[in-house]
Amino acid sequence: MDYKTKKLTATGMFCALAYLAVVTMRIPLILFLKYEPKDVVITIGGLIFGPLTSFWISLIVSFVQMLTISENGILGFLMNVISSCSFACTAASIYNKRCHAPRAAYCKKKRTRPGMVAGLLSGWACMIVVMLLWNYLIAPLYMGTTREDVARLLLPAFLPFNFIKGGLNAAITLFLYKPVVTALRRARMIPEKTPMP
Repeated sequence: MDYKTKKLTATGMFCALAYLAVVTMRIPLILFLKYEPKDVVITIGGLIFGPLTSFWISLIVSFVQMLTISENGILGFLMNVISSCSFACTAASIYNKRCHAPRAAYCKKKRTRPGMVAGLLSGWACMIVVMLLWNYLIAPLYMGTTREDVARLLLPAFLPFNFIKGGLNAAITLFLYKPVVTALRRARMIPEKTPMP
């Protein structure tokens, strides 16, 4: 298989694993809010193949989730995509950051462990801010309540939920990334040096 075929196959595998994480590992945290580790899978896919892969995995998994187990329809789909992408795409973008040297004929990725930590922390912060805004705007529509009622839940419910969710996503991703990459390299799904996404 060439690299593009392997990437497509691996992306499909990440989609299946992320959906499996949603279906089998939903953990109630605060009020009606549940944590599932799908963003860990989405983020690992993006760290390996780039932020666009995180976007596509998030879109596909959220769409299938909407058709099968979601109770919130298109609004739940939208919120899932925004939440996953704010964390995973931010982390993958920073980890896969390109260094544009003056007069350089090409760009070289700076993929280091500190870069990964910076990406994950940035994704964590981005998700918290983005989800506070989007919960304020969208949650009243699918919760069937007023915006004022949702505003009263932002600090005691949505903020701690997204803080815990982002922290778990970052910690689990950091723990699992290397074993996943090692396993994929042994299976020859990705080369020793992954090409530019």
